[in-house]
Amino acid sequence: MHDPLILAGKSYTSRLLVGTGKYQSLEETKAAIEASGAEIITVAVRRMQIAGKGKTISNHLPPERYTYLPNSAGCYSAEEAVRTLRLAREAGGWTLVKLEVIGNAETLYPDTGETLKATKLLVKEGFSVMAYTNDDPVACKKLEDAGCVAVMPLAASIGSGLGIQNPRNIELIVAQSSVPVLVDAGVGTASDASIAMELGCDGVLMNTAIAEAKFPVLMAEAMKLAVEAGRKAYLAGRMAKRETAAASSPKSGIIA
Repeated sequence: MHDPLILAGKSYTSRLLVGTGKYQSLEETKAAIEASGAEIITVAVRRMQIAGKGKTISNHLPPERYTYLPNSAGCYSAEEAVRTLRLAREAGGWTLVKLEVIGNAETLYPDTGETLKATKLLVKEGFSVMAYTNDDPVACKKLEDAGCVAVMPLAASIGSGLGIQNPRNIELIVAQSSVPVLVDAGVGTASDASIAMELGCDGVLMNTAIAEAKFPVLMAEAMKLAVEAGRKAYLAGRMAKRETAAASSPKSGIIA
């Protein structure tokens, strides 16, 4: 089945995007990402040394193999986020970026107003913006209208592992969107990823769920399979739910 994920005009086989933080070592990071089958990896511009000599992300996960998705994690204003992503473009020529503007240091929920403001500035400068936001259909529509190439509503709070808290909101966002919708933040285990895909999402982005698992490489493989299964289930079209039982065997031709 040929069912690629299209982002900013580029085709990807995997619908699982993974982060590169929180692992015990770069060797573990590499092993987990390889097991996940991901082709797009996120890197926090302000927190990690992406390139250079010695132990760097690029030495373990070559940019020739992976699409790097710089993000503005840790930014609390539109100006700060835009400045951070400009640095990413200068450092590696990256223009496909994940925009993240946090509104509260305790809850880590996005500031939708600042996110929209930053989106408009970045799009104007030629960036392809994938915007992390709340699971709010109104906010997602505004971001799409502002020029985002993808919207990324949260499933739950960053790093919480609580899974999808508002599945109906995700369904509404999927139904109204003409750009890819990727669930980002809050996934805790493989069933959460599968549910996101069954709701019609185009992909899932995660980090903590894999990096903080007891066996990260095994969890990465589980997430890969879950995303694939959820996508196939969505495309297959689930059976209608019924209030009463329905026999599986045919009623005709029964031997008396």
